[in-house]
Amino acid sequence: MKDLIEYIAKSLVENPDEVSVNQSGGNRTRIELSVAKDDMGRVIGKGGKVANSIRTLLRVAAEREGKQATLDVTEP
Repeated sequence: MKDLIEYIAKSLVENPDEVSVNQSGGNRTRIELSVAKDDMGRVIGKGGKVANSIRTLLRVAAEREGKQATLDVTEP
């Protein structure tokens, strides 16, 4: 799941080297995504549409493994 979020984020941003993904938890996974300040708008999108789409993909990937997952986009 971490690799999925990292791949999506790096595809969206202008500075893929500054993408950082941290994963914690066991059955209920929490993933924190951090990108460059200039790229925050690209990851969040208008009205949070892009971030919500990423969360949906993450939720589906987690359910396929029998887990639950949440995504937090953190300030750089």
